[in-house]
Amino acid sequence: MHQISSDMKNCIDQCLACYAECLSSAMGHCLELGGKHTGPAHFKLMMACAEICRTSAHFMLIGTEHHKHTCRECAEICRQCAEDCERIGEMQACVDACRRCAESCEKMAA
Repeated sequence: MHQISSDMKNCIDQCLACYAECLSSAMGHCLELGGKHTGPAHFKLMMACAEICRTSAHFMLIGTEHHKHTCRECAEICRQCAEDCERIGEMQACVDACRRCAESCEKMAA
């Protein structure tokens, strides 16, 4: 069994929290509000963010070194998602979750 460091455990937690926040925000908040919240570019970005967060957590949990690649991509997508959610407005929980995840994933990708 591979050893999970405290930094990796934190990153897994941040990835899973961001996955949950992006998915629930998209499916609840954004779909309910409509308009700019359901614009294709924004909605696809939220779905991509949720999925890469889930994948990065999964890769860390199974103990593959490939997590460095998924974490690098995850950080980039999370940063984009945070910016887009901030631009759209009324999505601060998602912005915060994405930024926390990006910071944590940047450490794991290093």
